[in-house]
Amino acid sequence: MSAPTQEVRFLDTTFRDGSQSLWAMGIRHGMMEALAGDLDNAGFDVIEVPANAIFFKKMVRDLKEDPWETMRMLARRISRTPKSCMGGAGGSLNGFGTPTPPVLGELFSRRLAEIGVLNRGQFMANTADQLSRQFPRMMPLARELGLQIAIAVCYTISPRHTDEHFADTARRAAAYRPDVIYLKDAGGLLTVDRIRTLLPVVLREADGIPVELHSHCTTGLAPLVYLEALKLGVRTLHCGIPPLANGSAQPSVLDVARNARLMGFTPTVDEELLASISGRLLEFAKQDALPVGVPLTHDLNHYRHQIPGGVISNLRFQLAEIRMDHRLDEVLEECVQVREDLGFPIMITPFSQYVATQAAINVASGERYGVVIDELVRFAAGRYGEDSGYTWMDQNLKDRFLAMPRAQELAILDERPIEDVSLHDVRQSIGAPGLSDDELLLRVIMQGTSEIDAMRAAGAPRRYSSTGMPLLTLVERLTQSNGIRYVRVQRGSDTITVQNRAGAAATTQGS
Repeated sequence: MSAPTQEVRFLDTTFRDGSQSLWAMGIRHGMMEALAGDLDNAGFDVIEVPANAIFFKKMVRDLKEDPWETMRMLARRISRTPKSCMGGAGGSLNGFGTPTPPVLGELFSRRLAEIGVLNRGQFMANTADQLSRQFPRMMPLARELGLQIAIAVCYTISPRHTDEHFADTARRAAAYRPDVIYLKDAGGLLTVDRIRTLLPVVLREADGIPVELHSHCTTGLAPLVYLEALKLGVRTLHCGIPPLANGSAQPSVLDVARNARLMGFTPTVDEELLASISGRLLEFAKQDALPVGVPLTHDLNHYRHQIPGGVISNLRFQLAEIRMDHRLDEVLEECVQVREDLGFPIMITPFSQYVATQAAINVASGERYGVVIDELVRFAAGRYGEDSGYTWMDQNLKDRFLAMPRAQELAILDERPIEDVSLHDVRQSIGAPGLSDDELLLRVIMQGTSEIDAMRAAGAPRRYSSTGMPLLTLVERLTQSNGIRYVRVQRGSDTITVQNRAGAAATTQGS
């Protein structure tokens, strides 16, 4: 008699982390609208959606799309499967910029929950400081909103990130009794050998709380690491749908499901439906000349700079905008030095962005630390807590940062704890006491109205269709031509006529 099979479950990362890692957050409203309904029926335990302030900024500034409308659409289209987004509840609206008052982060999370686009809060335990200072405020809000709670134990490599460090982080995360703890490897740094030693530590300290695995394919090893994790007891894996899988994103759900089945596991997803979604998404990528995730060769240099996949994607995009994309390798090499100078902060939001930004400035200016971003001055002052690495920071560099005139200006700006700022204070400060909550949050995220006005002037988002929706494709092609009056399609006794009336398509049916 054969042994009973065990289920392996999946969290989908396509719309959020896949897009962030491979398309610099460039997935459009119309793409998600065309696929979200099928994604909801594909059998995922959770679907990540781009419901955070960083994506809001991208949607408004570059895509010229209204993020609140996108959130409402996703809530309508994905109604069965719980939805999550990195950021949890009550996080900063600047993502990785100057901290915003907690009252704004709380309002943002409340609106997402009210709309129905946030069902699971994801919290990153980057440092002990977050666990002790931020989580006591954020967890009660998440529970009040009825969110599932997932806490990430974030992996990195440095002289101070030992098994004892990860054991302590997992133990302190478990004390909050979340629904899930997941091992988050944003840099794709895990190897098969390392998962064999690290995962048992996390599983032990999780104290019975389910443990999931989230990694990136940046070094080419994540698919193998996932299969080893299944052997060690993990039953939920974070994957994406090609073409928003592989590359610097997560492993392909299709590949992992197939290999898991060969190991005796039963995937809980509908692989035929996922293959259909993948084909349509690939068509969208080709339409917009967007990159397709492919397996990467193993690159040992990645273990030196440790820049996560999502940051590399955006770094390439931003360097290209200033015609410096040919100097990416120089910037990554400079990241190695900047990180060491700062005392080996964990390379994940916000620290990975700070390191990459400062490295790019150093390379562009030709002078190391000739210009210093504000957040590294705050870092040197200990604003991010002891566990951020600032106590390991190069002392001469710390003294240099703190002696800058800007350090004194920031100290004055930061005198009033942002926890004391009320929603009334925020409304008064931007002169908008009568604004709706959604408009207020959008103006805070965009730091003004000019980009919001440009977004609204651009009109409705573009719709996407594919061979998976032939009638819709036909209608759209018909509206683009004034030379075709109508098209009639007949199948057996059923007919459908699509008429082109003054540039607008209308359909009539008969039999």
